[in-house]
Amino acid sequence: MRYLMALALLLFAPSAHAQAGFAFANAPGPHGVGLRVVEQYDLSRSYRGANDPVTGEAVAGVKARPIQTLIWYPATKGGTPLRYSDYLRLSATEEVFGRSDAEIAAATAAFLRSAGPALSPDRIKAETGRTMWAVRDAASAPGKFPVVIYAPSFGAPAYENADLAEYLASQGYVVIASPSMGARSRSMTFDVEGISAQAGDIGFLIAFAHSLPQADLDHLAVAGFSWGGLSNVFAAAVDSRIDALVSLDGSVRYFPGLVESAKYVTPARVTAPFLFVAAKPQAIEELQLAGLDSSASFLNKLTYSDFHRVTMNQMVHGNMASRQVAFSPDTNFSDFSRSEVEQSYGWSARYVLRFLDAYLKADATGAAFLAADPESNGVPRHLLEVTSRKSTGVPPTREALAAQLAVRGFDAIPEVYAEMRTRDASFELSEEDLNIWGYQLLERGDDKAAIAVLKLATTLYPKSFNAFDSLGEAYQSDGNKQLAIANYRKSLDLNPGNQNAAERIKAMQGKP
Repeated sequence: MRYLMALALLLFAPSAHAQAGFAFANAPGPHGVGLRVVEQYDLSRSYRGANDPVTGEAVAGVKARPIQTLIWYPATKGGTPLRYSDYLRLSATEEVFGRSDAEIAAATAAFLRSAGPALSPDRIKAETGRTMWAVRDAASAPGKFPVVIYAPSFGAPAYENADLAEYLASQGYVVIASPSMGARSRSMTFDVEGISAQAGDIGFLIAFAHSLPQADLDHLAVAGFSWGGLSNVFAAAVDSRIDALVSLDGSVRYFPGLVESAKYVTPARVTAPFLFVAAKPQAIEELQLAGLDSSASFLNKLTYSDFHRVTMNQMVHGNMASRQVAFSPDTNFSDFSRSEVEQSYGWSARYVLRFLDAYLKADATGAAFLAADPESNGVPRHLLEVTSRKSTGVPPTREALAAQLAVRGFDAIPEVYAEMRTRDASFELSEEDLNIWGYQLLERGDDKAAIAVLKLATTLYPKSFNAFDSLGEAYQSDGNKQLAIANYRKSLDLNPGNQNAAERIKAMQGKP
């Protein structure tokens, strides 16, 4: 208790040597900013086992996955804004909800002790006492606003980029975040299971956003820093509701092996417009020492999405989160000063905003900002570099093929499939894919389309008795007895034991 009292005096007592806290250079937008904290569980996933993995003791209470949810939202102006210390207190209730004030204070003190001797008392006081923009539970501004889900870095709290979240909320976005936690404990794990756990959290937050009156889910982006900038790509590969991706020096750049291990995370599945805010370039020698192979870069393969890269020449990886900048000692700022890094952070936030404006709000000003050279946007010379490339078109996927055929007609399937294969030789449809697709069309009463799909199956897999058997059924359903029998006979030639084909031929020929 004595330590906690001393801590309170440290945070709020006046000082003759007061320092300024983290300086966010950007002005707020037209809205006030509200913050709401929701403590909820994802009941579809377990989290705690029968016994605590550290103590071995039996676990009581809820075993579902806890999701501490932070929502920054456009609000009416007025009210008492938070201090940064209010955000720090949230770390104490990420896993265990309903802790006492004393427990929260002790956990906050532990964090500040971990910041340790690297930060002076004045520095700690400046950062924890910093006035933020958000007002807890402020009245919501009228209207509906695009949604941004934020995925934090490896094991980080939901508020690690509170300055960016508040900025976006003031500009008319609902921003939702939860802590980065492993599948079965607070500690994130460096594997696909850990990524999948965070990607699952993103999906949970998207579902939760449907309960928010302000949320416009027809316009949805997912942003992430570092590890979160890998998890959001995994989420986008399976969730077509995600309209845009923002990666703050995301780990998708650094761990191509993890991406490769998830066979479903492919450039053809990640087609949302993509903004990658990169740390300052590394020398080729540094890349090689780190075992990074540029030829394996997933980002270089993103040809089916609009891709924008903003390279921040004064920012290292950790500078992408305002929390890390704020609680880093001055010795961490060697090549560039703290103020220079803070200025760069502000510009990175502006590019994030303009990207979201362009793609979620269809704002011409945002699109023009992205297209302009940085100096025209008022960026100090050499602070950053921007490169962009447009999508090459429709990705070669089974879903995209169906969409093309809905326009061009299913009879065009050989040509459209060949076109997609020309653009990406790795794209292929298995016999099983085509067979299932054909029967789905038959079930919907579209015999002609089913015939076209199953004919392609016999072309691609000419030695498959089942492909010809299925095509025979499609012709039979369409009333074309002659072609049905011809394909059943071809199936029997390939497999004389195919009883289905033999019995159907007999039935159509009227033989007992």
